[in-house]
Amino acid sequence: MTSSERDGRQASLAGVTGAWTPDLKRWGKPRYRAIVEALAEDVRTGRLAAGTRLPTQRALAEALDLNFTTVSRGYVEARKRGLIEGRVGQGTFVLDPARPAQAAQAVSPGGPARTGPVDFTMNLPPEPDAPALQARMQASFAELSGNLGNLLRYQGFGGTDEDKEAALRWLKGRGIVAPRERLLICPGTHSALFGVLGQVARPGDTICAERITYPGIRALAAHLGLRLVDLPMDRHGVDPDAFAAACTKVAPKALYLNPLLQNPTTATLPRSRREAVIAMARRYAVTLIEDDAYARICPTPPPSFAELAPEITYYVAGLAKCLGAGLRLAFLIAPSARSALPLGGALRAATVMASPISTALATRWIMDGTAEAIVQFVREESSARQRIAASLLPAGTYTADPHGFHGWITLPEGWTRSAFASQGRSAGLGVVGSDPFCVAGTPPEAVRLCLGGPSTRQQITHGLEVLAHALEGSPALASSYI
Repeated sequence: MTSSERDGRQASLAGVTGAWTPDLKRWGKPRYRAIVEALAEDVRTGRLAAGTRLPTQRALAEALDLNFTTVSRGYVEARKRGLIEGRVGQGTFVLDPARPAQAAQAVSPGGPARTGPVDFTMNLPPEPDAPALQARMQASFAELSGNLGNLLRYQGFGGTDEDKEAALRWLKGRGIVAPRERLLICPGTHSALFGVLGQVARPGDTICAERITYPGIRALAAHLGLRLVDLPMDRHGVDPDAFAAACTKVAPKALYLNPLLQNPTTATLPRSRREAVIAMARRYAVTLIEDDAYARICPTPPPSFAELAPEITYYVAGLAKCLGAGLRLAFLIAPSARSALPLGGALRAATVMASPISTALATRWIMDGTAEAIVQFVREESSARQRIAASLLPAGTYTADPHGFHGWITLPEGWTRSAFASQGRSAGLGVVGSDPFCVAGTPPEAVRLCLGGPSTRQQITHGLEVLAHALEGSPALASSYI
């Protein structure tokens, strides 16, 4: 674009909208920083008054003949410095320079506004921001102080009778009914899986898993000296025929599955495939390990393996993905009371016990209905965020469940996962490439996107706009953001 064309575009933008069109030449810095400095100068001199609506990032990028990501990065830096704020459905506005901190905390739809980058890497549920629910959750902590002395002592492994009653009530909401003798309360899903793998296999044995799977199982298998064999999958999850072939070829001791809202692909294994997998597992004496992390998030899940084939299934239901990762608590159902005894002994030797404080808090939340209220919030907020993602990301690139809080982006031709992740980082956004999820073979050109955690809908929307623009454009343009 010639200088006259650029000047004409800036004049057109300003004439039609009265929009801010800075002169970046005088700042002698990378262009995204020049945007911030020009903005700060115009606010200081009064050229931009508090409450002024700024042009959209796309409009400013076009007017200044810049890459969209350059402008986006400039706006991110300006937010971090308290110069501007974004309002969902309204736009970006100049803050009062005398009160940037207070203004930045103003409540907006989807939660209080926060500054800083958006982290799409950590797979956490959206954090409850409803005042009544927050007060209810905080009150539970205060109530626990009445029994603080007991909670700071050693407890027997597997949970008290009261804790087990709460856990069984929680699992009943998933359709699982089991005797207490088969239930163990563990300090998180990782410890439960570690204990189960150690019981069903020995170093050198083979375990099967989905080709694209939860990275934790890869780490645990490597630590225990187990051979992890991948099974092909499609949008519905693992291929039962491939599992049958693996049973005859490699004789696996167990099959690990994350069959509901799978991390990272979001696939849910339908009942028909579950029954086919069960038939093969029974035929070849293969133990099933079901990681049902998202069981309570999905309102109408298919029946679990533990319900369909309890005698061959170790079932793990962690609370990290439905209540909060900080609880570090998981409910483990063994196939029988006999198998639960040595498993409990192994877990006791490795972990001593689940935290009595976390366990007591989870028990209280389950029994008084707070846990269900948190789950309902997570469902509703996740659905709202998924609608935003579906409306912004290019059709055909994004796969997600409407009730989950993560998604899988298949990158358009020309993009590599490393280049796309780097592009996101340049704009203050984090995504996870497919590499840590891939059991074998060449990782696909794809990334996982997480919509939960402390980020607000406002931040989510802004971050998705940046990623959407990158997906719609040429990767060759990504290198021109400074």
